Amino acid sequence: MAIEVRAASVFDDVAAVLGPKRPDANVCWCLSYRLTSSKENLALRGWARGERVRELVAQDPPPGVIAYDGDEPVGWAAVHPRADTSFATNRKIPHVDDLDVWSVWCIRVRPGHRGQGLSHRLLAGAVAFAREHGAAAVEGYPVDNGGAKVDLTMAYVGTRALYEAAGFTKASDTESVINGFPRVLMRLDLR
Repeated sequence: MAIEVRAASVFDDVAAVLGPKRPDANVCWCLSYRLTSSKENLALRGWARGERVRELVAQDPPPGVIAYDGDEPVGWAAVHPRADTSFATNRKIPHVDDLDVWSVWCIRVRPGHRGQGLSHRLLAGAVAFAREHGAAAVEGYPVDNGGAKVDLTMAYVGTRALYEAAGFTKASDTESVINGFPRVLMRLDLR
């Protein structure tokens, strides 16, 4: 498998991984944490969510990275400066210092491509992308599941073990819980 992770700068490729089967369906499109306004997030419905992602993909830097198997988009990792996300004001996930960090908050692998280590490659690609854009550090907010199974619909945040395998260390506990598991703040210093 020749996987390459690149900037998510092609909307159709992002849509292939994140978009719904029906364009009018209400799916996250990985906007829930990317938008700084919960009001905007709640107001965007159906096709408007995809159009908002189209706008983000056209920006520099784009909102994440895509894993490709040849020309086929097979995975996604959301990564962007924390200041441009809802993590900038999230009361349940602390700021450990004043560094201008980047956040990774969603890792998604398309069905049929799971169980092949793509999450590891996507996280590494997200870190490389943040480094290329001058990030001082990268944070993630995965569940600390102790090896227990995480419901697939909630697995997008990743696991502590995934982040540890990528060289991240636990920087703080959080007050956030997903699928019954506490989330921890994992940090990788890039300086």
